[in-house]
Amino acid sequence: MKKVIYILAALLLASCADVKDTNPYEGGVNVLTLTAVYPEELADVDKAGLNAVVEDMNTGSRYSQVTTSDGTATFTLPNGLYRINVSGRSDLGIFNGAADKVVISGEDLAFSLQMSYSKPGSIVIKELYCGGCKKLPQEGDYQADQYFILHNNHYEVQYLDSLCFGTLSPNNATGPNYFVTKDPATGENVFPDYMPVIQCIWQFPGDGDDFPLQPGQDAVVCVRGAIDHSLQYPLSVNLNKPDYFVCYNVTYFPNPKYHPAPGDQISDSRIIDVVIKTGKANAYTLSINSPTLTLFKAQGMSIQDFVAVEENVIAVPGSYVDRVVKVPYEWVMDAVEVFDGSSTNNEKRLGPLADAGFVTQTDVFLGRSLMRHIDEEATAISGYEILADTNNSSNDFYETEKQSLHE
Repeated sequence: MKKVIYILAALLLASCADVKDTNPYEGGVNVLTLTAVYPEELADVDKAGLNAVVEDMNTGSRYSQVTTSDGTATFTLPNGLYRINVSGRSDLGIFNGAADKVVISGEDLAFSLQMSYSKPGSIVIKELYCGGCKKLPQEGDYQADQYFILHNNHYEVQYLDSLCFGTLSPNNATGPNYFVTKDPATGENVFPDYMPVIQCIWQFPGDGDDFPLQPGQDAVVCVRGAIDHSLQYPLSVNLNKPDYFVCYNVTYFPNPKYHPAPGDQISDSRIIDVVIKTGKANAYTLSINSPTLTLFKAQGMSIQDFVAVEENVIAVPGSYVDRVVKVPYEWVMDAVEVFDGSSTNNEKRLGPLADAGFVTQTDVFLGRSLMRHIDEEATAISGYEILADTNNSSNDFYETEKQSLHE
């Protein structure tokens, strides 16, 4: 993803797509004219080639167009409820805008869409495996093997030391969201200027240069047990390997089912520890069907000093148990949001400054994983793997049939 260098609220639109012969609706259609608006200092930049995608939230149908040099695109669409993503990347950086639950009904519309602007990041999330697998040849489902992989997407060595990560409230995309509201005039999402990180914050060890990541190199993070899960469940993965990292703290998360002692190949120096625990669960988990994952690093102070400030840790409205840490969007290095493919009631939790889109996990307990696309052109030029990074998971990620670590 990126370090945010220009912060704008994502105002959003009501857009669409040519329905033509693929129109799933009967009846009249409406014309929508969309204009993408760049930050003032970039107002004269050519805006051709932005990708505008609309998804019918009821049917799942998706349509896309690209903008002209002045940032406009015209669509025709039937009445309906839509989710919109507009994104693009150039030498200047990454541009994104998004709208959720946009109602198009009965008349032509013209919208100006303010685009957020950011720079691509150095360390990105390459893969997120959270959905579990079958226990075959035994009966039942298995979910104690979650992991994710980080990737150095930069031409220089990067360091994992002191990087933090966590997941946002609510844990599931279909859960009650007390932090994202609706504009009463437009019905558009209004995101806070922080990410409400729930359960806890994890932090990599190191003093600044202990854990280098070479250009194109990966780092595996075991969210749950750093053991060989495949010994008992062949459809799972072996997470007991040298150089893997593991989330492990028996004081805060003592449940041995999900946090067994790390395997014999795991170095004590690669145990990722808890900065602050804000929930009551005895095991840490990413949602199996629709988590968020955000990678960030504190700026101007340590994360320990930040969470020590009372107003930076607040209660989840209506809860006597859970609190969240108000992590500034400016600290984000990368983030991914996952929607539950079995539901039409998903709600965005990450604002467009972190992730303007989402990747859908269609089902759970099938060993499927969420993987970032490779930028083939950039990879060929650089000589090492460069991953797609548009700050929009709808473009950057896809679902695989099995985990990349499955042997």
